Amino acid sequence: MQVVYSIIVFIYGLLLGSFYNVVGYRLPNNMSIVKPGSFCPKCKHSLQWYELFPVFSFLIQKGKCRKCGCKISLFYPFIELTTGILFLVSYLLFGFSMEFVIALLIVSFLVIVIVSDFSYLIIPDEVTAFFFIISVLLHLYLGFNGLLQSLIGGIFLFSVMYLLMLIGNKVLKEESLGGGDVKLMLFVGSILNPLNGLFQIFLASCIASPFALFSYFSKKNRAIPFGPFLLIALLIIYLTSFDVVEFFNQLVK
Repeated sequence: MQVVYSIIVFIYGLLLGSFYNVVGYRLPNNMSIVKPGSFCPKCKHSLQWYELFPVFSFLIQKGKCRKCGCKISLFYPFIELTTGILFLVSYLLFGFSMEFVIALLIVSFLVIVIVSDFSYLIIPDEVTAFFFIISVLLHLYLGFNGLLQSLIGGIFLFSVMYLLMLIGNKVLKEESLGGGDVKLMLFVGSILNPLNGLFQIFLASCIASPFALFSYFSKKNRAIPFGPFLLIALLIIYLTSFDVVEFFNQLVK
């Protein structure tokens, strides 16, 4: 049955990945995520149901709009496929469990932020608020202590990132972090304990550094979206069950 469940989870990931594309593109543009339905951004052709199958429609139509022949960005199927794969990986690691649900929450937030932050350098507040609230409510499953730890963790990492932003702005004399990145840490802190959360910020910085250096030395726009890297680091830590304290305890043995 695991093979059947794996296929179902993967398909759900593809479908939700398609929806997350819509959310990530529309919210920064103050558009409804419900109406109008999906359409070609060039000719405004309303897509029919058979044009909406994630990845497969892209391949069948050879990456072009069926109406005007405009090329469809590879970014769309990439997001859909990435979501499907990450859903599948989460299921294979955790099975149907609370850890699996939280992993899907992280993946979903990550995918939406990749679309919105890379496209517009915006992390919509309503998206952050939604995922933070859902995370906190899920921790009610662990009782009042779980809820309290989730809230305290979110506030702590939000405060740390806010402080880093103030220091960075002072040193660089320009905006060092976006407000969306700071608010995003509410969600991170609701899942990770404070020490793992601090390591998550460090790991995200390490992952983002090569991209920042490339952007700087290529004399392109120096602003790079940091939100996706924060959530990638969170996903890595969560999927690997990494714990900072345990890691250092192993080193000193």
